[in-house]
Amino acid sequence: MVTDVHVLTEELHCQYSLLPSLRRRAIIKPPLPRPSPFKPPERRRREEHTQPPEEEARRRPAASQLRELTMDPLEEELPPPPPLPPNVVPIRAEDAAAADANDAPPDKPTKPKRLLMVRPGLGKKGQPIQLLANHYKVSVKSSEEFFHHYNVIMKYEDDTLVDGKGVGRKVIDKLQHTYRAELLNKDFAYDGEKSLFTIGALPQVNNEFTVVLEDIGTGKSAANGSPGGNDSSPGGGDRKRVRRPFQTKTFKVELCLAGKIPMAAIAQAIRGQESENSMEALRVLDIILRQHSAKQGCLLVRQSFFHNNPDSFVDLGGGVMGCRGFHSSFRGTQSGLSLNVDVSTTMIVKPGPLIDFLLTNQKVDHPNRIDWQKAKRALKNLRIKAAPTNSELKIIGLSDRNCNEQMFLLRQRNGNNGDTNTVEITVSDYYRVHRGIELKYSDNLPCINAGRLKRPTYFPVELCTLVPLQRYTKTLSTLQRSSLVEKSRQKPQERMSTLNDALKRSNYDSDSMLKACGISISQNFTQIEGRVLQAPKMRAGNNEDFLPRNGRWNLANKKLIKTCTINRWSVVNFSARCDVQGLVRDLKRLAIGKGLEFEDPHTIIEENPSKRRASVSVRVEEMFDLIKQKLPGAPRFLLCLLPERKNCEVYGPWKRKCLAEFGIVTQCLAPARVNDNYLNNVLLKINAKLGGLNTLLQVEVSRGIPIVSEEPTIILGMDVSHGQPGQSDRPSIAAVVSSREWPLISKYRATVHTQSPKLEMMSSLFKPRGTEDDGLIRESLIDFYTSSGKRKPDQVIIFRDGVSESQFTQVINIELEQIIEACKFLDEKWEPKFTLIVAQKNHHTKFFQTGSPENVPPGTVVDKQVCHPKNFDFYMCAHAGMIGTSRPTHYHVLHDEIGFTADALQEFVHSLSYVYVDGRRYQRSTTAISIVAPIAYAHLAAAQVGTFMKFEDMSSDASSSQGGGHTSAGSVSVPELPRLHEKVRSTMFFC
Repeated sequence: MVTDVHVLTEELHCQYSLLPSLRRRAIIKPPLPRPSPFKPPERRRREEHTQPPEEEARRRPAASQLRELTMDPLEEELPPPPPLPPNVVPIRAEDAAAADANDAPPDKPTKPKRLLMVRPGLGKKGQPIQLLANHYKVSVKSSEEFFHHYNVIMKYEDDTLVDGKGVGRKVIDKLQHTYRAELLNKDFAYDGEKSLFTIGALPQVNNEFTVVLEDIGTGKSAANGSPGGNDSSPGGGDRKRVRRPFQTKTFKVELCLAGKIPMAAIAQAIRGQESENSMEALRVLDIILRQHSAKQGCLLVRQSFFHNNPDSFVDLGGGVMGCRGFHSSFRGTQSGLSLNVDVSTTMIVKPGPLIDFLLTNQKVDHPNRIDWQKAKRALKNLRIKAAPTNSELKIIGLSDRNCNEQMFLLRQRNGNNGDTNTVEITVSDYYRVHRGIELKYSDNLPCINAGRLKRPTYFPVELCTLVPLQRYTKTLSTLQRSSLVEKSRQKPQERMSTLNDALKRSNYDSDSMLKACGISISQNFTQIEGRVLQAPKMRAGNNEDFLPRNGRWNLANKKLIKTCTINRWSVVNFSARCDVQGLVRDLKRLAIGKGLEFEDPHTIIEENPSKRRASVSVRVEEMFDLIKQKLPGAPRFLLCLLPERKNCEVYGPWKRKCLAEFGIVTQCLAPARVNDNYLNNVLLKINAKLGGLNTLLQVEVSRGIPIVSEEPTIILGMDVSHGQPGQSDRPSIAAVVSSREWPLISKYRATVHTQSPKLEMMSSLFKPRGTEDDGLIRESLIDFYTSSGKRKPDQVIIFRDGVSESQFTQVINIELEQIIEACKFLDEKWEPKFTLIVAQKNHHTKFFQTGSPENVPPGTVVDKQVCHPKNFDFYMCAHAGMIGTSRPTHYHVLHDEIGFTADALQEFVHSLSYVYVDGRRYQRSTTAISIVAPIAYAHLAAAQVGTFMKFEDMSSDASSSQGGGHTSAGSVSVPELPRLHEKVRSTMFFC
C-alpha cells in the first residue's frame, strides 16, 4: 500500500510540475533507494573544470521557456498538491539530480563534468607574417527582440504526414504569400524540415493553415499505374483564396510555438559565452543563409550551396560529375562575428536523358546491354522529368515487364455525364494511342516506376530526363576519386577570386530576414597577423644535424640514425611484371648507402601462373604453402610484389595472413614505375617496421623538448575510420596509436578495434571484463611501461581526430573519463596529468599571403582574430602546400592539466609534423605533414587493418580469435578484427 501511495503522489506532482508557479515543488524520494549499477573509483577533484552553479542556473532548458510562453495569463493558479504521506521524505531538486547522475551509466554523464579550457594567452614565437583569411567581418545591431521557434507539422488532406524533401519549402513559401496579412508580414527562416523561426511572435501560439500548391509533382499517382495521372476532377478543399486548376495538392500546416531565443545571444557567441541560446542564435543565422540559397535554386548540402552552373561542373566519368559550390556559415571569433566562405565540392548525377546516364554508368554502348538490376539500384530515389507533361517525379523502381508487356488499368470518361469505365492497356500502347508518341527503343526495356509501391506510375525510359543538381551518394571508383581531387584543386589566387565572386553572387545584403536581424556583411577578406615557426633541427646517422628547408629534406646522401638488419627474408611475387633480381640489387645498393645491413634474400617465390585467376584467399594460401616448402623456417621479413599499385585485391588478405596469423613484417610494392627515389622511401619504411629509426629531432636526442622531455610522457593519437559513402553498414574502425621508448617522440605502435557503423565516439577505450581490461588504452600503457625502463607515464598527451565542435563535451567527459578509468584499473593510486587536443582538417578556414600568389610558408601558425573568442585553439599549416591551396589544421586544446603555454604547445605540435615515416605521397624527399604524426599513424593503422576483412561479405557469425563483437548502446554486435600476432604487435607495421 505504501508503494501505491508513493506512485500516486509522484503522478500528482508530475502534473503540477508543468506550472511555472510550482517549479519549486518537492521531489518524492522512494522508500528504498535504487543501488547504483556501477560506482567508479573516487577521482581527485579538478575544481577549475567544474561547472559553476550560476552557469548551470543560466542554462535553463527550452521546455521551461515554452511553459512560460504557453501559459494563459488569465488562468488562475491551481491549488497546491496534496500533502505528502508520512512515510515519504521530500528531497531537494539538486539532491535528486545528483542521485540521478550517480545512477547514470559511466559512459553517459547526465551533465558535463569538465568545461572547455580558456586560452592561457597568445603565442609570441616565430616570424610575423601578414595574411588574409576567408572570413568576412559581420556587423550586428543590438536588439532586444527574440527569435521565436515554431515546430512545423505538415500533412496532406488525408492527414498523412508529408515526408518528401523539397516540397516543404514550396509549401511554406506559398503559406507566407497567401497569409501575409494574417501573419503580420513576418519573415520566416525555415530549415526545410520541422523548424521555423520568426523575429517576434506570430498571432497565435498554435497556428493552423490550409495551403494549396498548383501543378506540384509529388510522384503520388492518382490512378493505378496510369502514366498520365488522374483524369478525375480534384477533390474539395480551401476554395476561398485559390481557384484550383487541374493538378493541385492541398496541405495542412501547423506552426506550434516551441521556444524563443534572445537575439542578444548573438553578442554572447561573439564574446565566447557559449550557451544553448548563443548556439541556437547562430544556428538561426545559418538557416537564413540556407533559405537564401534555396530561393536561388541551389542544391543544399548542410552549409554548402551549389548553383546549377555548367561552368562549375567537371565530368568524373560513369555518369557522375563534380560540382563546385561554396560553404557559408557564421562564426564567433576574437574580432567579432564573421562569415566564413569557402569553396566546396560535391558529386552529382549528370543531368540529361536517363538512357545516357545508364549507358555511361555501366560503360555499355547499347540499351540492350544494360544490367537492369544494377540500373535499379543506381536509379532509386533519383528525380526525373517525364514527357510530355514535364512533371517532376521521384523514381522508386522499375516495372516487372517490358514496356510493350506491362499492363495497367486506365480510367476513361464516357461522354459528358461524368461516368467512367476502366480498360487494361500496355504502357507502350497508351503512349501511342492516347499521347500520339511512337516509342523508338523503349518497347523492349523495363518502365520507370515513379509512383508508389502499391500504386505504380510507369514511364518509358526514353521519355525520362534526369533533373539537375542531384547528389550522387554512392561510392566513387579509384579513378573517379583521383579525377575529383585533381579537377577540384585551385591555386590560392584562383580560390580567392572564386570566393569573392561567390559572395557577390549570393547577394546576402538583399535578404530581408538578415536585414531584420541587423546583419551587415563586409565584402573584403579579414586581414590577420600570423607567425612562421622555425623548422626543428633534425639528426641523421653519424650525428649529422641538418635543418629542413621549406618543410622538406633529402636523405639521399645521409645515413640513418638507427639501422636494422634485413636478414632471414624473401621476395614473393604475385604476378607483377618486373626484373625481380634487378630490383633486389638496387635495394641492396641503396640500403648499404643508408647504413643498413642487407643480406641477400633466401629465395624469390613466384606465384604459380595457374593460380592467377583463382580467388584471393586461394592465391594467398597457395603462396604461403610455397613459403613453407622453400624456406627453412619462419622468415623475419617478406617483400611482396603486387601487380597493381592501388586497390589490389591481394593486399588485405596478404597483410592479414602475415600480421595476424604468422607475425611476419611485410612491405608491399607495385614495381610498375620504380626508381631510386621510390626505393629509398621503401627502405625508410622497412627500417621503421623492423625497429630502426630514420631520423630524430635534435631536441629528442638532447632531451630538450619543454615539459615532454622532463617527465615520462606518453603521446596518444586516436582516430575513427568510417566506410565510404554508400557503405553505411560497414563497421567503423577505432585506432589508438601510442608513443614508446620515452623520451623519444618518433616511435609508435597501434591498437585497433571495430565498433558500430558511423559511431564517432570511441566505445572501447576501457572495457573491463572481470579482472581484465580489453580496451584500447591498456595495451598502450603497458607497452610504454615496458619500453621506457619500467616507468609509468606521469603525463598523457592525447591527440583526437575526426570530431566536430558539437562533440567536444563528449570527448572530455566520456572518452577522457574512459582513459582515466583504464589508468586507474592498472593502478588505483596512479594519477597522471592529462592534456587533450582535437585536430580538425575538415573545416573551411584558409589563409593567403598578402602580395604573393604562393601558399603560406610551412610553420605558419595563427591564434588571433579568426580563432575562438575565449577557448584555447589555433590554426597551424606545418607543411609546404605544393598543389592547390594549403589547408591548415585547426587544433582545439580542450583540457590541459600539464600546463602548456601557448608557445610551448604550438612548437611541440609543429615538431610532431616532422617525425612521420611514409613515402607513399612524396617520392623526391621526406616532408613535414599537415597534421601531427600520431593522428596520421592512427588513420593509417585503421585503414590498413580495415583491409583485413571484407565487411560487406561477413556473416553474423564472424568473430575474432577473442570471440564476440564490440557493441555499444543501441547498436547491434559488430565483428571484431583479428588480433595482431605478438611478434608484430609493437612494431610500426602501419607506416
